[in-house]
Amino acid sequence: MVAKTVDITSMTVVKDYLLSLLETDTEIILTENGQPVARVLPVEKLPRKKLTGLNRGAMKMHNDFDEPLPDSFWLGNE
Repeated sequence: MVAKTVDITSMTVVKDYLLSLLETDTEIILTENGQPVARVLPVEKLPRKKLTGLNRGAMKMHNDFDEPLPDSFWLGNE
């Protein structure tokens, strides 16, 4: 099967109706003279990229985070 992209920007009435159906995860069957000729499915949405810095302040770092751990921690004598 060959895929072809059709820009629907200028087809405002049809575009608005079809896109409203696709937004509700509705499959669209296109027919000609009552016979199905094509199926239009919504494209799976791609996961959004995680942006750094969105949760600033959510985690606090102690001043001694990079200090060596005491021997009691390693020897199990806490």
